[in-house]
Amino acid sequence: MNYQQIIAELKENVLYITINRPQKLNALNKEVLSELADAIANAQTNTEVSVILLTGAGEKAFVAGADISEFQNYSLEEGRQLAHDGHSKVFNAIEQSSKPVIAAINGFALGGGLELAMACHIRIASDNAKLGLPEVTLGLIPGYGGTQRLAQLVGKGLAFEMIFTADMITAQKAEQVGLVNYVVPQEQLLQKAEELIAKIKQRAPLALASAVRAVNAGFNPQLNGYQTEIEEFGKCFDTADFKEGSSAFLEKRKAIFKGE
Repeated sequence: MNYQQIIAELKENVLYITINRPQKLNALNKEVLSELADAIANAQTNTEVSVILLTGAGEKAFVAGADISEFQNYSLEEGRQLAHDGHSKVFNAIEQSSKPVIAAINGFALGGGLELAMACHIRIASDNAKLGLPEVTLGLIPGYGGTQRLAQLVGKGLAFEMIFTADMITAQKAEQVGLVNYVVPQEQLLQKAEELIAKIKQRAPLALASAVRAVNAGFNPQLNGYQTEIEEFGKCFDTADFKEGSSAFLEKRKAIFKGE
């Protein structure tokens, strides 16, 4: 796919995905979502990709929400389909990505933007970031997993407050309540993300993928998280990476993993 709304660049085994609509504060529209879905899906089978970094163009916004004009006149069924497609093709796909996905939140992360960040495995915010779910001001509720992931991350009480009031919170508050992992000055945002990525890239890729499945299983009522952990733990023993990792540990050297 030839992307028009996002920039996807592969550098040193990191897929940098930038939502590139700064004039619209990187708002999500159908085209953005389609391109994100394609980029995330392709990354899963691209052996050159170790980690995915997701951010927005410019310094004002990560993603300031969804493009309301596109679905203002939707019917009940169209609204349901909008949420269903977004869940399956983008937000759940990011959460279930076998490659770790890090969100670098540069500015506003509102509505679908915060939902996009919450679908990522790790979130780093610039100190000027503002986060919130303002959907009730439009007569809506979050439709891309926001009601579920926000409660998982910050607890039901604060999730209800943020959704009911539609208030934004600061990056500093978001860090205090566990919504983001780190807050750094704007100019250090990518540097901090890349420091974290450098560590992750040294770890066993298949083990990272197993960890994603095991952690996510704990939040899926249809799965037994403990049983998933047992199964994924066992599968690791059948990998060349485990043999390399255990040998390197015993030989007191640095492991070189190949994702095999």
